[in-house]
Order: sequence, then C-alpha cells, then structure tokens
Amino acid sequence: MRRTIDWDDGAIVIVDQVALPGAYRTLRLGTVDELVDAIQRLAVRGAPALGAAGALGTALAARHHWPDLTKVRAQAERVARARPTAVNLSWGVSRALSALPESAEAVLAEAQAILDEDENVNRLASGHAAELVLERCPRRPLRLLTHCNAGRLATVAWGTALGVVWHLHTAGHVDYVLADETRPLLQGARLTAWELAEAGVPYRILPDSAAALAMARGMVDCVLVGADRIATNGDVANKIGTYGLAIAAARHRIPFVVVAPWSTVDTSLPDGSSIVLEERPADEVTHISGEPIAPEGAPVFNPAFDVTPAELITAVVTERGVLS
Repeated sequence: MRRTIDWDDGAIVIVDQVALPGAYRTLRLGTVDELVDAIQRLAVRGAPALGAAGALGTALAARHHWPDLTKVRAQAERVARARPTAVNLSWGVSRALSALPESAEAVLAEAQAILDEDENVNRLASGHAAELVLERCPRRPLRLLTHCNAGRLATVAWGTALGVVWHLHTAGHVDYVLADETRPLLQGARLTAWELAEAGVPYRILPDSAAALAMARGMVDCVLVGADRIATNGDVANKIGTYGLAIAAARHRIPFVVVAPWSTVDTSLPDGSSIVLEERPADEVTHISGEPIAPEGAPVFNPAFDVTPAELITAVVTERGVLS
C-alpha cells in the first residue's frame, strides 16, 4: 500500500491532499517551514499521518541544525504547534526527540520506526473494530456511514475507520458506505469517496445534514469515525459534525464506533472539556474554490473539531482492543 507520508533522501514526501480528487501528486518538503505550511493548509492531515509528520519534521530539524540541540528543539516545537487538536502531532515530535541526545541519525531512525509501525497498528485496531461491528450488527451485508476521512490518506498507510471497511469489504460484508461530504473542506466527498472508489467499495456521498434522515430511514447499520484526541474517560475530539452524528446514532440505537491508534489517547486529560479545538479561517466557509458564497465580511464560526461525550460512543477501539 502506498504511503501517504514518507522520507526520501533528506526530504519528507507527502501525498498532496489538497489536490485530490482532481490530481494525485506528491510534494517534497525539505524544510520545517515547508512542513508547517503543509500541515496548516491540510496538504497533510489526519491524526496518525500528523504523528508521522511530527516525527519526520523533528528529523528534518536535526538534520539541518545538529549539533545545536536547542535549535533542533525549537524547530521541533514549531512543528508540534502547527495544529493544536490532534495529539499525535506533538506525540510524534516527542517520540523523535527522545533520540536526540544520541545523534541526528538516531532521530531519523525513531521517526522511520513510527512510519513502519503505523500500518500494523492500524490494521490491528481496524481488525478489532471489524469484529465488534460484526458482533453488534447482525444484518448482512452492512450499510456503514463515515465522517471526514479516516483512511490511508489520514495515516501512513491502511487507515483507521476506513480500515474497518477494508476488512469487512474483503470478507464480503459491505453493502455500501455512506460518506458524509464533511463541510467545509469536503474531506468526505474529496478524499473518502476517492479512496472508496479506488478500492472498489460501493458508496454514496451525502450532505452532512442528511445523515440523521438516512438513519431514520434505516439506511445505516453502524457509524465509523476516527479521532484526533481521546480523553481518559473516552470523550473524543474529531472532525466537526461528529458530535451531531453521535446524537443521531444514539436516537436511532445505531452503534457508534471510534477507531484510532493508542497514540491518540491523551492520558493527561481526564475528560474532553480541556481539549483545545482549532478554529479555521472564515474563508473556508464563505468561499468555495475562491468564489464567495456569502456576503462580504460575513461573521463566521468555523471550528475544525467538536467533542463527543463518552456516553454517546459504543466503543473506542485501538490496537490494544475494544474500550467499551
């Protein structure tokens, strides 16, 4: 499986997720400045992929500034602060920095270890979740609903919530996947739909606001989402709109399953009330492809994430198993 993010001869290579689905292209990022820009404009996104980006960005800083460890740490901190909600970004930086006292090569080796581990971790987590879905959803074949993008594009490889789809589809258990468009940047319509089409999985895109109606009409057997940060009590921060989906799923008694690597669990937070939720620029809401769709100067509330309380979640699933 092609990697979303990798290291190649002194540079970070990423799939440019801003270009999809119109074009599949890669970008070479040779400086921390270029990486921070790519993270902030979502050319690379998704919690596990950001963990890899944090680690590789630290390796890039070590390569350029060794043996000035103070400067390496300062550049690594810039990467860690590029986006505030996904804990994996700072986790990847911290893990790579743990090798800093040894050498720049040791930092790179630690970063590459994260990349090598990612696919196995995600296969394990999504495999556990697939077993849970089959236990909770007797109807076959399954109608699944996803939000945002939690496939291989959001990870180094394989995926989390969409990884569950790959397991179930291979076993012949998927009827179709409903992919929320995921406003305002359409990661569901642009990225999840692209991945599903590439894998040959039947799917339909629906407006975010149509998901509750789809549940009411019996079109959904299970909701599968990823996560950007999970508090100790099981509260989950994920793409804006996830909370509303969880409320609708609870109303219709539909399992709501969160799939993420253990690195997404933030044990420093007892619950989700302290999770910092990123707010994005207003023009993501007021413009589409650069064209205005709202009055000039219209005030905007554009949070990138929301927090879903644990009581609305059927289970959080990581590579360590199912956390009910």
